[in-house]
Amino acid sequence: MSTPIDRSTVWPYEDGEPGRFHYARFSSPTVAAAERALGELDGGKALLFASGSAAVTSTLLALLEPGRTVALAEGAYYGTGVVLAELARWGLEHVEFDQTGPPPAGADLVWLEAPSNPFLTMPDFQAAAASGARIVCDATAATPVHLRPLEHGCDLVVHSATKYLSGHDDALLGAVVCRSPKDAERLLEFRSRTGPAAAPDTAWLLLRGLSTLELRVERQTSTAAQIAERLRGHPAVDVVRYPGFGGLLSFDVADGKTALKVESATQLIENATSLGGVTSKIESRARWEGERVPPGLLRVSVGLENVEALWADLEQALAKE
Repeated sequence: MSTPIDRSTVWPYEDGEPGRFHYARFSSPTVAAAERALGELDGGKALLFASGSAAVTSTLLALLEPGRTVALAEGAYYGTGVVLAELARWGLEHVEFDQTGPPPAGADLVWLEAPSNPFLTMPDFQAAAASGARIVCDATAATPVHLRPLEHGCDLVVHSATKYLSGHDDALLGAVVCRSPKDAERLLEFRSRTGPAAAPDTAWLLLRGLSTLELRVERQTSTAAQIAERLRGHPAVDVVRYPGFGGLLSFDVADGKTALKVESATQLIENATSLGGVTSKIESRARWEGERVPPGLLRVSVGLENVEALWADLEQALAKE
């Protein structure tokens, strides 16, 4: 009932020729099984990478050339912008745009995020598709439970599979799901040549996570919706951002000093980065993102704990200000 973990790095040739599996940098049985499972969920051909950042970097380098321009959703995960800034030295340009409207003309690749992290905006898929550019959607926070971007005109879906897909804060992993077999072949070629391949043990952890994905995400969504509604009525909270689904939300308190007091006062909710695990987490994003976020912005990743226990913890932490 459980997929075996094959840790081999090489497999014998068949009749003097490389078979389906011959060297682990190209593929391996456990990784291939996890890719099939995720591909079925997202409706395309999935490839796994060593991390979410490796998936992002590989997508950009494999599909674009120097002189190309990426239109990046404004307020999307800051790490994507960091990668694009790094690749500027190799001639890859990027501009940010409000993804609730159309992307700028002339972009070679449109990079959406659904919902964006930590601002939780949703893209206008129809406007993006009308641009004529190739479209990538980072759907880490939505997961295939709530959104299948390939059904909304996107060409590729990116996941930090470290988050909801694996779901237990114990697997560093990225994924790209392609609509076009040609894109999948190119990404496989790039991964095989440059080496950001996923390990079999990590792929097995993804398979474990996918088996409970729907149950976890449904519970996280139910709890997050209740927490967001209660935060909207709290006198210490200025702004609440929640797209109506998923386990990720953010809210603003008065300033950075207040945010630090709140995040360090929670007892059940861990003061830690990342998201999508079974344990709830809270953190001030200004420590990582600087002025691109309000100084009092706190991001909450809702886990599987009891909603009343989580709310009681947030209430006592907000009272510390």
